[in-house]
Amino acid sequence: MQITRRAVLLGLAGLPVIGAQTPAWATSFRTITWEDLIPEGVPYSEIVGEGSYDEANDTWLPDFDANAYKFVDALDGAQIRMPGYMLPLETGGTRVTQFILTPYVGACIHVPPPPPNQLVFVTSQKPWRSAGMFEAVWVQGTIKVNPVSTNLAEIGYDMVADEIEPYVWE
Repeated sequence: MQITRRAVLLGLAGLPVIGAQTPAWATSFRTITWEDLIPEGVPYSEIVGEGSYDEANDTWLPDFDANAYKFVDALDGAQIRMPGYMLPLETGGTRVTQFILTPYVGACIHVPPPPPNQLVFVTSQKPWRSAGMFEAVWVQGTIKVNPVSTNLAEIGYDMVADEIEPYVWE
């Protein structure tokens, strides 16, 4: 298990954080990590503010500063592969075609959502047979800077997946 500075900052050092082991099928795509989604010189510790707790909805509402809405424009249209945890947006089935790729387990559901520049909205023409929420996967495809808003979180990037593969811990 790899512990990143992001996990430590968010108090998630006990949760598995996905690293960058590469699947065999991904050799022609650039492998990126979650830190690659934050522009150089933007300190992660300044992205997330204190926030507030919405007792009526039992939800933490994080306060993000302007750094959370800074994206890496050089990634717009890039062919990449990256690991993450799948948060399906469809319910009632095992075939997933839309999901949020998150950097850690529980993001957007059990703990405050990460900032927009740490979430990727993924769509796939080929349905993925999901084993459940927060399944660890590799996703390969074209990423774009395209902020979108969902009922779960503000998302800064979107990606059309060409391939999805289980993440295998080594």
